[in-house]
Amino acid sequence: MVCFLTGLRTKPDGVIGDRLLVGLSTGSLRIYRVNEIPEEKQNGSAKPDDKPPSRPSSSSTPKPVDLLREVEKFSTRAVEQLAILKEANILISLSNSYVSIHDLQSYTLQEQLAKTKSVTTFAVTSNIVKDSATGIPEIISRLAVAVKRRLILWSWHESELEQDTVEITLPESIKTLTWASATKIICGMNAGYVIVDVTTQEAEEIVGPGAIGGAAGAQGSRFGGLGSASMGYMGLGSYMPNPLATKLADGEMLLAKDINSLFITSEGKPLEKRQIPWQQAPDAIGYSYPYILALQSPSQGTLEVRNPDTLSLLQSIALPNAKQLHFPPPTVSLAHAGKGFHVASERVIWRMGATNYDTQVDELVEKGKYDEAISLLNMLEDALLKNKVERLREIKIQKAQALFDERKYRDAVDIFMEQDVQAPPERVIKLYPRVIAGDLSTIEERHPDVETDNEDSKAGTNGDAGPIAEEKQGEAKQDVGSPKPAAINKLLKTHQKALSDTSSIRSFMRLDGGDSSDTASTRARPDDTPLEGKDLITAALALNDFLVQARNRMKEFLDADTGKMKARTQNGHNGNFEHAFASLLTTPASDAEKDREIKLRDTAKLIDTTLFRSYMLAKPQLAGALFRIPNFCDPDVVNEKLLETGRYSELVDFFHGKKLHRPALELLKRFGMSKDANETPATLQGPQRTVGYLQNLPPEMIDLILEFAEWPLRADPTLGMEIFLADTENAETLPRDRVVNFLQGIDAKLAVKYLEHVINELNDLNPEYHNRLIEAYIQELRSREDRDSEGWRGLMERLISFLTTSDETKSHSLSKAFGLIPKDDPYFYVAQAVVLSNMGQHKQALEIYVFKLKDYSKAEEYCNRIHLTQDSAVASPIQSRRGSTSQDDEDAVPSIYHTLLSLYLTPPQPHQPNWPPALDLLSKHGSRLPASSTLNLIPATLPVAELESYFRGRIRAANSIVNEAKVVSGLRKSEVVSAQAALLLGDGIPGSNGGRNRRVIVSEERVCGVCHKRLGGTVFAVLPDNGVVHYGCLNRANGRSPGGMESLKAAQWR
Repeated sequence: MVCFLTGLRTKPDGVIGDRLLVGLSTGSLRIYRVNEIPEEKQNGSAKPDDKPPSRPSSSSTPKPVDLLREVEKFSTRAVEQLAILKEANILISLSNSYVSIHDLQSYTLQEQLAKTKSVTTFAVTSNIVKDSATGIPEIISRLAVAVKRRLILWSWHESELEQDTVEITLPESIKTLTWASATKIICGMNAGYVIVDVTTQEAEEIVGPGAIGGAAGAQGSRFGGLGSASMGYMGLGSYMPNPLATKLADGEMLLAKDINSLFITSEGKPLEKRQIPWQQAPDAIGYSYPYILALQSPSQGTLEVRNPDTLSLLQSIALPNAKQLHFPPPTVSLAHAGKGFHVASERVIWRMGATNYDTQVDELVEKGKYDEAISLLNMLEDALLKNKVERLREIKIQKAQALFDERKYRDAVDIFMEQDVQAPPERVIKLYPRVIAGDLSTIEERHPDVETDNEDSKAGTNGDAGPIAEEKQGEAKQDVGSPKPAAINKLLKTHQKALSDTSSIRSFMRLDGGDSSDTASTRARPDDTPLEGKDLITAALALNDFLVQARNRMKEFLDADTGKMKARTQNGHNGNFEHAFASLLTTPASDAEKDREIKLRDTAKLIDTTLFRSYMLAKPQLAGALFRIPNFCDPDVVNEKLLETGRYSELVDFFHGKKLHRPALELLKRFGMSKDANETPATLQGPQRTVGYLQNLPPEMIDLILEFAEWPLRADPTLGMEIFLADTENAETLPRDRVVNFLQGIDAKLAVKYLEHVINELNDLNPEYHNRLIEAYIQELRSREDRDSEGWRGLMERLISFLTTSDETKSHSLSKAFGLIPKDDPYFYVAQAVVLSNMGQHKQALEIYVFKLKDYSKAEEYCNRIHLTQDSAVASPIQSRRGSTSQDDEDAVPSIYHTLLSLYLTPPQPHQPNWPPALDLLSKHGSRLPASSTLNLIPATLPVAELESYFRGRIRAANSIVNEAKVVSGLRKSEVVSAQAALLLGDGIPGSNGGRNRRVIVSEERVCGVCHKRLGGTVFAVLPDNGVVHYGCLNRANGRSPGGMESLKAAQWR
């Protein structure tokens, strides 16, 4: 605040540029030049009991103003009101109950408006309005004059005064006038307010509470009684408060009467906003970006400064006997582009300014008024502040810290988690005790001299420090601050060091405050009690939500599986990427990717470790879920905490997630093999958990798998084998040779079971595994004594089945298998026969069936199987049934039946001929035996009657072949006749193809089916459907372009 003029009976002033126009009660007009006082000459801090100076302190101080000119006979009476219309280059004055127009340069009287006799007040406005006809913008200035009940309007278009005036009569005398927009003006009356549209001359009543008037006023005032206007002010000389109004930002306006207030739009519509809590009715109100100002009665002499958003009282300034406010004209391009405002009493004029906006924010933060600081930042434009977004974020974090100190944990964490805040995890974790934050905690340390942020000074006293400041001589006040972490203090000092050059008005007064000190290492709670018990649980639950959100944010930058930074997506949002990245870190990271990655990993480790501690404190059952997903928890902290609480199952999950498999398996082995049920958790008893754990290990860890698989196999072989037999990718890709050797060392049966799984289920064709399985089968069969048991026979059947099926893929060594089988053991004869059959030694295999086993039916089955295999390459079924004939007897290869017959009739020594099976073979399969060689085997002493069945079968087979040949010949002849008949005579169906015997009639009227011209005597072609076309149109009729013989085949031509 600067005291400009003293000792003069002044009236409201007018300002143009750096010129100040002051109308005196003597009728004179003085013009002053306003000087800017250097910042180093500004006043010190204002105390509540300070008195404003009556005059400049000394001659050495630069004068705030210089008198340029005085117009003594400007008016014959006291000048009551001045206004400037710069666009029209005129000065408007209210004096002697008339409104007069003066030249702005010479201050000479141009015209006294006769219609304004008995004028109460006037108001001017200038706006840029588009012409409704041409659409060209033009400057329109308007003068509104209140004469009792009449509202009289003059207009200037592009500096030219229009001759026509507009008069509007209202129900009551007009007390105040305030322009709401270019075409609407608010008229204040004793009964209330009306908004008048000067273009349509329509007046609309504004409905408001209490003394504001209107229908809502009957509902009662702010205090629940009748409206203050209805009181009548008995005993106060029928005093009626003036209706006040002022224009705010963003098209809002404020109406005030008595202690009631109402926020409206520029259209006169009420807004849903609470009233200003004035203790006393103001004498004048105004708006200086971005604050609401209220001047109390001269007896009070107090200027109140309020936040238009929160309506809180920010500052009270003592101005003795002040009763008038003057603001710059509302025609400036920006809301903040004014040069302050002026306050006047009968003899003094003060110029009011404001501190730099950054400084105002800092002062509010230092006093712990975080809501006010946030509100101020939201109201101010970005250009007026240094790094507005970051400052707003920082203040919200400080507010959340204050709420946390007040034990409002959920509210604090909600702020930390807001999208535009996303507080660094380290700063939030520091607020918690060591049981959650570990070594990062600062809550237990205290400083006896630190004053907490709760000791806020109360606003409302004269001279209380605030954004509006006095300007007087004195020493500059030192910057002060409240206890904050060092990083915050440094940030605020940086903002305080350099003031913004975009501030609209400057202040020359600082705020009082305590000593500033760096208290980053200490925090004091409001009630000085430790965070413990239920409060700690509540705080931990709130922290869980924050840390989970932080983990999700971390996933955008860090791969949880590899611990490497993810590549940036080139989506054009680099600014958002950098902001989100920086929000995770307390200290900024360098541009080096390595430094960024290290800092991110450290932050991820802090987040996950703290989340683990919080879970263990508040919800231990959730710790296991954290370990089952990739995490960055500190292994030492987790191991110590889980062992301390006996949560071994979660510890195993954690070790698995961190790939610390050996400690996990050792822990599982320790508890799985333990016999003490009381000591061992129920979930860790037995080999079940160890088997499940080993199943999830990759094949690369085969050494570890085999090391810890032994004890489950010995404890429960069936369950233990699931490690190698499970239907999983890990089990199927294990090194099979090592697994087989390992199982063979434990139990051969386990090796057999694994080899069967590998060969039968996984279809492994490796000959080594097949040979090893055969060897394992034979070794077990030879070693067992219970050869008559079902188990032994079942194992032998598995061996024979495997020998049979494995031969189909040629996956084992026949010679090695034959060498392993005992030659003289009757129990292995069938196995020998199978191997000999696979080797192609059919005669030796049949010898086993005939002479050793004496099982003639199996010998016959063997021949049937071999015969079917050999006959699979026969060309026709007739040949397969034809058997052997006399023509090819000499060249025929002896069949498998002939080999069996020879063993029956001419057996080697010392065996004797066996006639019954031989005759049975001849009767069943005689047609498949060559006649000459078969008869040569039959001795001459055998009666022919014994060979009846053989000869009958041979004759029937020969007759069948002849008859079948005759039938086939007859069918083929019939097919030829049918084809020839169809070619010559057609198929005989009416309207269809008639073959070569068909006829078509071509008359003179018949036209071509393609070009639709008459055929006449030209060459034509007949299509298969008896259609007729020109020979030249034949290709088009067929839809293709055949040539030569193809066209002749497609149709006949004549």
